[in-house]
Amino acid sequence: MAYGDKDGTVELEDGRPGLVKRNVSKSSPDNEITVQENALGDELSIEQIFANKQVPGWTHQITFRGLIVSMMISILLSVIVMKLNLTTGVIPSLNVSAGLLGFFFIKSWAKLMERYGLLKTPFTRQENTVIQTCVVASTGIAFSGGFGSYLLGMSSKTYNEVGQAEGNNPRDTKDPQLGWIIGFLFVVSFLGLFAVVALRKIMIIDYKLTYPSGTATAVLINGFHTPQGSKVARKQVAYLGKYFVISFLFGFFQWFYTGGEKCGFADFPSLGLKAYDNKFYFDFSFTYIGAGMICPHLVNVSLLVGSVASYGIMWPLINNRKGDWYSSDLKPNSMSGLQGYKVFIAIALILGDGLYNFAKITYITLSNIYSEAKRKNRATSHDSQQEPDVIPYDEQRRNDLFLKDVIPIWVAASGYVCLAAISIGVIPHIFPAVKWYYVLIAYIVAPVLGFCNAYGCGLTDWSLASTYGKLALFIFGSWAGKDNGGVMAALATCGVMMSIVSTASDLTQDFKTGYLTLSSPRSMFLAQVIGTTMGCIIAPSIFILFNKAFDLGQTGGEYPAPNALVFRNMAILAVQGFSALPKHCLVLCYGFFAFAIVVNLIRDKVPRRVSRFIPIPMAMAIPFYLGGYFTIDMFVGTVIVFVWQRRNRRSADRYVPAVASGLLCGDGLWALPASILALAKVKPPICMKFLSRSVNAKVDTFLGDA
Repeated sequence: MAYGDKDGTVELEDGRPGLVKRNVSKSSPDNEITVQENALGDELSIEQIFANKQVPGWTHQITFRGLIVSMMISILLSVIVMKLNLTTGVIPSLNVSAGLLGFFFIKSWAKLMERYGLLKTPFTRQENTVIQTCVVASTGIAFSGGFGSYLLGMSSKTYNEVGQAEGNNPRDTKDPQLGWIIGFLFVVSFLGLFAVVALRKIMIIDYKLTYPSGTATAVLINGFHTPQGSKVARKQVAYLGKYFVISFLFGFFQWFYTGGEKCGFADFPSLGLKAYDNKFYFDFSFTYIGAGMICPHLVNVSLLVGSVASYGIMWPLINNRKGDWYSSDLKPNSMSGLQGYKVFIAIALILGDGLYNFAKITYITLSNIYSEAKRKNRATSHDSQQEPDVIPYDEQRRNDLFLKDVIPIWVAASGYVCLAAISIGVIPHIFPAVKWYYVLIAYIVAPVLGFCNAYGCGLTDWSLASTYGKLALFIFGSWAGKDNGGVMAALATCGVMMSIVSTASDLTQDFKTGYLTLSSPRSMFLAQVIGTTMGCIIAPSIFILFNKAFDLGQTGGEYPAPNALVFRNMAILAVQGFSALPKHCLVLCYGFFAFAIVVNLIRDKVPRRVSRFIPIPMAMAIPFYLGGYFTIDMFVGTVIVFVWQRRNRRSADRYVPAVASGLLCGDGLWALPASILALAKVKPPICMKFLSRSVNAKVDTFLGDA
């Protein structure tokens, strides 16, 4: 049965197959479809390939096995996100990895069940999409939960790292505990879902926003389930499994050589001891290599440029002013010394880039909405004079499925209001510095910002959740003031805003994936709710495990959590003003803030062939306070992808995500047994450390005398 008139044929325009008019009647989209135009010789579209497969109802798209697999993948990817959060703060999009892992686990499950004759339900692309949605929602909490930023910034460890800076008050601390973290996440993480669910038709069908990551994931999932794509998928799974094992075993191998401070391959001075002292070395991290293979080339190059500009040029020059610009007696991590320049100049770059892109995307959003409204008005006024719109077969089929399972507006509105009311009562109990009316105002503004972020993400694939969070941080921090717990109020309201805005863009991204795979919006929404519930438990549990096993937030340590230091200093800046800055730091901050805006303006004005070589200020800022070691790893990843693309572009496009996912997952998974070994007080047997020749001679002499 095909879409069309009563006899079941498709009404064609100009002899083209798979085109339908808006004014033709349609049969149920759940029916099987037979497209008769294949004989014309045209290449079949995606939905024509799947035309003879029945679309399962939304309740059958969510399966028990899918939820079990979602939980397994969520734990794995949450460990990876947590590790990246607590080391660099650079987190690549894991949508494709989630889709690939979902296919891998369910196919393995299906083979096992088929062997014992227990396979009853075939694995569909809709179930694959639900798994991916559930996983992305769950792992998203590991980012928006602030475990490496605002939440850890509240801790006494980060307070001690900042030191005796003006405005850094010991009362403005709250050490992480599993109970209050889970409670906080449960009251703030679901509001973003209800904030934009009513706008799904506007975003996906009316404005036809691209959502590049969501579209790429849908293309991958659709490809897995086509006859030809299943062969490619088997090779992708083989690549993933191979590099997963290599990465995991190499992480295990490295562990044996880390039996002391600054021991092992992670502290290998591969570029020399002087470069090592300035944090330039390759640390053999497959996690960062995998992240570099996923991140765009320009991001990886920008990170490397930022590390050279800061640790190669600026910090040595400022360090030469020790005793003049700042006291030579300060501790290395004092915010009144070199560390203050590193952090606040990085903040200036981040704010300059973030505010520019906030203004740019807001302008683009409003312009597009205005243009779309004008276009619709013109179309309405000329409807009687125009032929009916002709739309492709795939689009018609997807529109019908997407609009079939309606999520009532009253459900979204009542859900948002009820959750907001609960949050207004609960959050001030968790954070006494946060007044109830702060939360109320945040929730009044949040749906607008959530829409802006979701719309901007659909246009640019760039979520500005952290920028909106920083905006709330400065507004509420300065409102509360330093004498009323302003630092805690700033960090907590930052978390509230980040959670809402981040989940709003994640949901619309997944709606786009669901639209392109004929997955029901109801199953997408429910998968988001289930995934968010999982994330509110999984992410805090993993964080507490890391917190007990390792010394989080220690500058120069294994998990320095650089963003925690940055967010706390932003909060201090919000309540204290510019008096918190070291000498001449304000002038430098003005300069780098302007630099970020000017560079972005140039990037937007010059042709694409030129702008792709201009670094991104936001990416440049990250190594300013962290160092260049991880940027070298990520640059190695981007070089691997570049060479692969030059040799065989088609092969690279197919298999790079699988190889990168394997490297990320293997090394990331090793963090779990490493944490358990650390908690069990099991020490590695060997310390591999590198010394200069002169120091080594002194050690030999000392040992000889002993």
